[in-house]
Amino acid sequence: MSAFTVRPATTADVRGIHALLEPYVQRRILLGKDLVVLFESTQQFLVAEADGELVGCGALHVMWEDLGEVRTLIVADDWLHHGVGRAIVEGLEDNARTLGLSRLFCLTFEVDFFTARGFEPIGEQVVDPDVYSQLIRSPDEGVAEFLDLAHVKPNTLGNTRMLKKL
Repeated sequence: MSAFTVRPATTADVRGIHALLEPYVQRRILLGKDLVVLFESTQQFLVAEADGELVGCGALHVMWEDLGEVRTLIVADDWLHHGVGRAIVEGLEDNARTLGLSRLFCLTFEVDFFTARGFEPIGEQVVDPDVYSQLIRSPDEGVAEFLDLAHVKPNTLGNTRMLKKL
């Protein structure tokens, strides 16, 4: 295996991110995202690249003044267990700190991976009622998943809601 680098995504990476995502959508591990949604969130993504090929990606979505979400974390099958996911999450954590966030949320099947990075399973009440009343207004499905709203429960079955304090 050659070395990989982690860098901010560009619009030229979006189709590659989409290609990384599709096998996980087909296996019902991740929800699909339209290309337009990926283009709109390009600046949220970090990508891992080896020999000019994308081998991983992940995004940081700001949810509130102190809270962000790690989303769309994907590592190509051939690159699993080579530190790609860890490097992407560390980069996203650095970005979160730069933005002034102090907590990171994720919704995942990969509990052991995130536990090893300091995330812990959480219950339902992780924000104050005032913040909840603001978050519930967001049209973002990821925020709805964070809030554990009924209309997204089919999307979250089997996933674990986790949080890390930075």
